[in-house]
Amino acid sequence: MHLLPSTLICLLTNILSAAAQTRLKLPLDAVSQFNSGNGPFEIPSAPLVSVSVATCSQNSGLRFLVTTESGSATPTTDIILINGQGNFTSAFESGGAVAVEGTGSFEIALSTTGQPMHQALNASQIPLFGDSTSNQAIIFSPPFSRLETPQPTYPNYTMLPVDVPQAFQPDVTPNYTLALFPTTNDAHPQTSCFATRQSIIGSQGNVNLNQSLWLRDEAGWRSQFLLGGLTPATNYTAYLILDSTKIAGPMYFATKSAAFPCPLVANLPYCPGVAYAMPLAAPPNGAEIYTGNTLPTALSDPIRSYLTNFTVTLNSFACGRDMYSPLVTCADCQREYRKWLCTISLPRCSEPSLSNPNGFSSIPPLPTATGLSASKNDQQQVLSALMPQQTSTTPRNKFLPQFNSAYQMLLPCIETCNAMDRACPSFLGFKCPTSQFNGAASYGIGYIDGKDGDQGEGLTGVAQDRYGNVWCQLG
Repeated sequence: MHLLPSTLICLLTNILSAAAQTRLKLPLDAVSQFNSGNGPFEIPSAPLVSVSVATCSQNSGLRFLVTTESGSATPTTDIILINGQGNFTSAFESGGAVAVEGTGSFEIALSTTGQPMHQALNASQIPLFGDSTSNQAIIFSPPFSRLETPQPTYPNYTMLPVDVPQAFQPDVTPNYTLALFPTTNDAHPQTSCFATRQSIIGSQGNVNLNQSLWLRDEAGWRSQFLLGGLTPATNYTAYLILDSTKIAGPMYFATKSAAFPCPLVANLPYCPGVAYAMPLAAPPNGAEIYTGNTLPTALSDPIRSYLTNFTVTLNSFACGRDMYSPLVTCADCQREYRKWLCTISLPRCSEPSLSNPNGFSSIPPLPTATGLSASKNDQQQVLSALMPQQTSTTPRNKFLPQFNSAYQMLLPCIETCNAMDRACPSFLGFKCPTSQFNGAASYGIGYIDGKDGDQGEGLTGVAQDRYGNVWCQLG
């Protein structure tokens, strides 16, 4: 038996000791990014740690393993990945380690809050599609801060002014960012790091972004994303990212064809829910879109006047829950009237989606047509409530300026009218058309509710979905 020289034993000991110390120690409550590497990566000791991982490259086939033992223990517990990300929460009293198998870029985050830093947000957090033109789109985050307004009570029946106040923005807002890239048929990780690296917004592509806050409806404030520089007739995939690691989506939409003639209109304080294309000439002075400052006064003044007179009429009536209704107040009536008025006064310009190019009725129904409602084509695709408008067609709103291009108008959903009818007092005399008579000549009927009014029994159940289909304008 031959013994190793003491000098060699000392050298080997130092080498093994150095190897043990080469484990990279991951920081707590932080995200670590790696373009490659297998670890193991050391987890510091802590009473509770949520280890979350995310793959940042396509087709990487990465596998993540974790151990809650310290020292040189080999990680053996798989972190289950769903759509490219996963997490493992446990006590790490003596520390632990994460090992990675495979190649590709990835992130590892350690959280001591009890919640993983990488998360897939639920469906209610998916971004909301406003509308698109041939090279623009407008998208919204989910609401995050409600506008607190006092309910009308005797004797103070105060309601919102004509211009919904946009000045009092919340002090604290979520850290939302938008990621966007052309849609492909290839599967990809639904992770924040992958979406961010693929995004074509800003310096990574030719798409420019204007992000702001907007009080769109009673649900509350939202982040508004106005995109420019898009490619005509192109499908896009959008993700909303919160705090750099949490992701919501995907949401899909398509830009209109290159010949689409209508510009976007948004940021109207008297019609805050309007964020879509309208049959108007190009915005003045080279502006990107029409706003409350640039929309023709021939359109805005009547809306303001109608809202003012309507509110005065409501204020002449005892309209709190104490006298008006146990379910709604005049504030609800004013809100639904505003949505209805804006939807019928400001027609939406649209065209069929790329996935359903024949998804509309090419021959508009006669004003006297009865019994019509939402329908499907031979491929069982639901036809949108699109009505062709020629330059000779009498506009729905007599104050609409002359528009020198043919276009297709997306009809309002009948539910916009029905919501107003339900929220307002009967003495106002609102009556909404039905499919039994000529309702389909001016409204999209049978999409959300059934054609006979059965709630939620329409062909789609919604006005639009996350896949870019828009069947009628809800307001």
